[in-house]
Amino acid sequence: MFSSHARNIPIALIFLAAILGSTISKAQQEPAPTPPAQTTDIPTRPLPPHRPTIGVALGGGGALGLAHIGVLQWMEENHIPVDKLAGTSMGALVGAVFATGRNGVEMRQLVKTILWDEALLKEPSYAQLSYRRKQDRRDYQFGGELGLKHGFNGPNGFDPGHGVGLVLDRISFAYSTISSFDDLPTPFRCVATDLLSGQSVVLHDGSLAQALRASMAIPGVFTPQELDGKVLADGGIVDNLPTDVVRQMNADVVIAVDIVTQPPTPTQFESVSGVLTRAVDVMVLDNERRALQLADIVVSLDLGKLGAFDYDQSETIINLGYKAAAARAAALRPFALSDADWQTYVAERETRKRSPEKFAEVLEVTGVSGDEQQHLEKRLQKTLHNDLRADNLNIDKLDARLTQIVGEGRFDRMGYEGFVQNGVPGLRVVAHEKSYGPPFVDLAVNVDGSGVAAFDVSGGARVTFMDIDHHGGEWRNDLLFGSSNLAATEFYQPLAMSRFFVAPFAFASKFARNSFTGETRVAVFGDERAGGGFDLGYDSGGRSEIRLGYEIFSGKLDPLIGSAGLPIVSGNTGEFRLRYVWDGQDSPSVPSRGFRIVSNLSRVLQSPDLAHPITQLDVQTSTFEPISARTSLFFVASAGTSFHGTAGPFQVFALGGPFHLGAYLPQEFLGNHYGYSSLGFRRELYRLPQLVGGKIYWAGWYEAGTAFNDPDSVVVRGTFNLGVIAETIAGPLALAGSISPTGQSRINFSIGRLF
Repeated sequence: MFSSHARNIPIALIFLAAILGSTISKAQQEPAPTPPAQTTDIPTRPLPPHRPTIGVALGGGGALGLAHIGVLQWMEENHIPVDKLAGTSMGALVGAVFATGRNGVEMRQLVKTILWDEALLKEPSYAQLSYRRKQDRRDYQFGGELGLKHGFNGPNGFDPGHGVGLVLDRISFAYSTISSFDDLPTPFRCVATDLLSGQSVVLHDGSLAQALRASMAIPGVFTPQELDGKVLADGGIVDNLPTDVVRQMNADVVIAVDIVTQPPTPTQFESVSGVLTRAVDVMVLDNERRALQLADIVVSLDLGKLGAFDYDQSETIINLGYKAAAARAAALRPFALSDADWQTYVAERETRKRSPEKFAEVLEVTGVSGDEQQHLEKRLQKTLHNDLRADNLNIDKLDARLTQIVGEGRFDRMGYEGFVQNGVPGLRVVAHEKSYGPPFVDLAVNVDGSGVAAFDVSGGARVTFMDIDHHGGEWRNDLLFGSSNLAATEFYQPLAMSRFFVAPFAFASKFARNSFTGETRVAVFGDERAGGGFDLGYDSGGRSEIRLGYEIFSGKLDPLIGSAGLPIVSGNTGEFRLRYVWDGQDSPSVPSRGFRIVSNLSRVLQSPDLAHPITQLDVQTSTFEPISARTSLFFVASAGTSFHGTAGPFQVFALGGPFHLGAYLPQEFLGNHYGYSSLGFRRELYRLPQLVGGKIYWAGWYEAGTAFNDPDSVVVRGTFNLGVIAETIAGPLALAGSISPTGQSRINFSIGRLF
């Protein structure tokens, strides 16, 4: 219905296009033959002597399915009752909103309150992730988390549906304890597909939220819903317009709301995915023709060029649905009730409505067992104690708390429902652990190119084991190979369920460092380090972390390329470090807003070529401020100093390279002190398909910086930069031209972390 991702990219792209072309966006790209009942204003079936029971069938269509709201609102305003209701995919969602007793105005208002961009994310937004998961997303930006739980594997859907699930839970919460969907203000059914049997499944009881999620679980996009021994996915695969289900509900008159989009264009057949999409369309059309033959009245929704992902056009889509119903007024109005009968109908529907519980005396967690269940129950009881027992149960805080837990990485979704135990209202939290981990695997590809003989490529992975020894404990392992090499391990353990932690670590690394004489590169050294240390810190849980620790390593600077006889530097380094990070930005790659600061204060006790202990301070900041929906300004500033000491070769500050004075090579400028800043903008140009990445921006920025030993010999250098930045599945990609006021110029290309 919404978005897509898969491990096999070419096949996933084809499959997604097919699904989007049929079962998701309901791309019925040519109008199906009109059934005879649609050609007259009076239904062809003989009406019973009593008021006919009117049933409505709502089809799938992603964002286009919101048009059903307009149809139902027009029927309500014209006193046309809806006695039975069945839906598939988005039609099921809209149908459930109506079936739970909301009127047209309330449905419109609900749609306005849903943050679609956030609800459709494959995981909580970057701002909602825990601090450690933010580190993972910044350090390893290759799209898609994998796992080692059952071999090297990944999720069985791009989106586990946590955000959408919370929307469904909110809609269904008041009706958590009903025994049948016939007990709703309007009797309701929704359709899913059992992937095991390949047959349609009509859901009529149990959890309404789970039924809706199953009906909307597009294969490859949303993870399937396991329910009563079935593996359920989007009902649009087999029954996208469930007129047959409405018939089975004993409706006398069946109204089908059918979504029609633009016919195919010749260019659609110029690609494999386009041909496959059309082939799936043709197969689905036959199914829909049969569905339309069971309808007495068809309301056709021609939504023009609007698409299944146009949630930002929800008001326009709803209004088009309203107009489509008005266009069928002659066929619909014969079923309108008198004012008196309408009031009776509304009053009877109102008596069946339920209000959500205002408090919960009991809280329980399902979906996990043993220690994990007890641990989650204690955490939730502690953080939600006041909100559960207030006069008005705070669903907003509950949503935020569950999203925070999902953002810690162990679970892919969490939801909730009400229940009654011995007459006492309770709240049940339903947790769903990721099927493919822990351990989890995050991948990275890092590329930096600044011309001939200045091209570095590295790739690697981070493997994270969770709940080692105690709850919250993590064992993180990094491996990076190529131009830069790294092997690192860290054991992170919170202390007594608090936010304080200990973190012993060890590492071995090797990377290339340029050496210059003036503006001429004369050598490339290999910087090798191996050591470890111990940190004591405090993790705020979301935006910040502070660490105090000691690190010791054995280092070696060995010439790889250059003149014979270059000196080799080696020896041990020991230092105390205080590190603070605040991350308030909204993206790990190309933010649109927010502030980030990384501050390091160190006391180096010993190091090769270091005559005396020195103190160093390094502060790096970046700020993004939106000035329109598509444009943000950014300001980056950093500075470092060795105060009155002289830095050794392992502590010296360096400037040069992409986003560090792009017209110059990496490490072209070294010193005991440095200062750097850049001011620029980035503006959105294009949005890539979900499987390929995110957005493409064009950007321009000016940099100024200096690295120096003597304050009296400071030389500030500048660089003008203009280029393109793309959020890709491999990480942020940047291609920019850089030129200095003095004439130095380079074309820089990079994949990996930019800001």
